Amino acid sequence: MCGRFAAQLPPEFISRLFRTNGDLPNIAASWNVAPTQPAMVVRLNRDTGERNLDVLQWGLVPYFTKDLKKAQRPINARSETAAGSSVFREAMKKRRCLVPATAFYEWKAVADGKQPYAFARTDGAPLALAGLWEAWRDAAGEVLRTFTILTTAANADMAPVHNRMPVILEEEEWRAWLGEVPRDLLTLLHPAADGVLRSWPVSRAVNNVRNDGAALLEPAAADVSLL
Repeated sequence: MCGRFAAQLPPEFISRLFRTNGDLPNIAASWNVAPTQPAMVVRLNRDTGERNLDVLQWGLVPYFTKDLKKAQRPINARSETAAGSSVFREAMKKRRCLVPATAFYEWKAVADGKQPYAFARTDGAPLALAGLWEAWRDAAGEVLRTFTILTTAANADMAPVHNRMPVILEEEEWRAWLGEVPRDLLTLLHPAADGVLRSWPVSRAVNNVRNDGAALLEPAAADVSLL
């Protein structure tokens, strides 16, 4: 599962890293992106063949949704079953995206509750999470664009905290996932190699979606409680 992530790097940097074209989005940095909130995603514009950096809402609303108020808005999709799911099937075929993140959070059950941990790349590079996106149109023609993050089984770095992890794509896999080159997508949907991630405990301040700021990524021993 992936229920929170940090995305504080500026759009200019993300655009250069993922080689996107077009206007840059206007979005504030966040160290605590939560479901229903906006975040940057990299999508392939099939008309131009270029990558665009756009802001979508986290929590996928299927295109066939009748009543937005009753929509479940899944924030994660199981990579093992997404291609066969009515909710994700069409997005898996032609609406795949990359979700840039500096780190993501997961919680481990401990004696006094749940301890949050941050996970980031060992090499210091941003994460590229495998995502799916959708466009839902209301009766007035207004379009809501949303996304979800694919998950897979935990690797050795993740297993001590949780049994699932987001699908992390390496740079050489980005083109295939976006649909720029053909490839069997199932070969991309696997746990990250052991050693790709590092983790550390962080303050439980991250539990509250109203809390934000760089202090959330500091080690828990630094006493950065924002509550």
